[in-house]
Amino acid sequence: MKISTAAFFFIAAVSAPALAAGQATFDQKSGAGSLTESVKAAKSGVPAASPAVKGPVAPGLCIFSSAAGGPLSEAEFSAVAGGADALFAGETHDQMNDHLAQLEALKALAAARGEKVAVGFEMLNLTLQPVLDEYASGAISESEFLLKADWKKEWGFDFKLYKPLFDLIREKKLKALALNLPKKVVSKIARVGLAGLTPEERQYLPARVDITKNEAYIKYMRQTYEGHGKSRAAGTYARFLRDYILGAGTRAGMGDFTFENYLAAMSAWNETMGSRLADFLNANPGYAGLAVAGSGHVIYNAGIPASVASRTSGLRLVSFYPQEASTCPAALPAGDAGLADYVWYLDHREAKK
Repeated sequence: MKISTAAFFFIAAVSAPALAAGQATFDQKSGAGSLTESVKAAKSGVPAASPAVKGPVAPGLCIFSSAAGGPLSEAEFSAVAGGADALFAGETHDQMNDHLAQLEALKALAAARGEKVAVGFEMLNLTLQPVLDEYASGAISESEFLLKADWKKEWGFDFKLYKPLFDLIREKKLKALALNLPKKVVSKIARVGLAGLTPEERQYLPARVDITKNEAYIKYMRQTYEGHGKSRAAGTYARFLRDYILGAGTRAGMGDFTFENYLAAMSAWNETMGSRLADFLNANPGYAGLAVAGSGHVIYNAGIPASVASRTSGLRLVSFYPQEASTCPAALPAGDAGLADYVWYLDHREAKK
């Protein structure tokens, strides 16, 4: 499903030479300011100087349009991200550069919309919305938030990876949304299907839950279900998904559910997150939304993007898929076209160390 709009027609004019001089390396030492220095360094071939005060590693600007095939300049990225009504930024959960890329997207939205931005998090289930409201508004401290949200158990990945996003939300007085379906409900669907839910469990889901019919996405999900696939991402996500649904260390329990129920669980998961964001945008005209979620919920525009698209009208929807790469490619690899509206190449070497 293609969801980019004609509002971004200028992307077609972007040509590969725009970043040709900067395809060799990613900047791994600069601070977390704007992308300008990374772009200038790439074009000149000279690494950007490290600032006196070190911050998080900058993600680098290496983004290609799936439709046009060309790279985005910084100005074009700002126009695309800032011009979106709903922006979907995927992640590999343990990769800092992926989260810093999400931060750049959020900065673009905030620059364009001011305080009228809502950031939706997969990391928090919808029952935690009151706690998230307290933290986003500054009513409670970070330590209180982590305790009340039971972050370590609820999500598990280091909060420092997400802290820059939350810091900007608090600084700019943005809205924050808890998008996720409670784990126990995802697990129940995976084992017994949607029909096996009790009325109490069903209340967490939207009234309509569509099982995806996107062939590429179904193939991707079957790879995660069977635990194979050519890409590292497929294997990584399969492990995460199984652990999330069944609980860590229970992979042997895969035989307890069918692929049909597995796909239903993922679809319900996506539909819940998509409906949460769509409901907010429908109720708050003029706001833009950013969905922060795993790449498996964004890939092929078949997860959260498809759900939001089916529940809204007239909105500009844009998706970014983070693709691991040690260097910025000279051109968009043919096999990556269609992963999302835009593919953002990010270096994961630091995390691997």
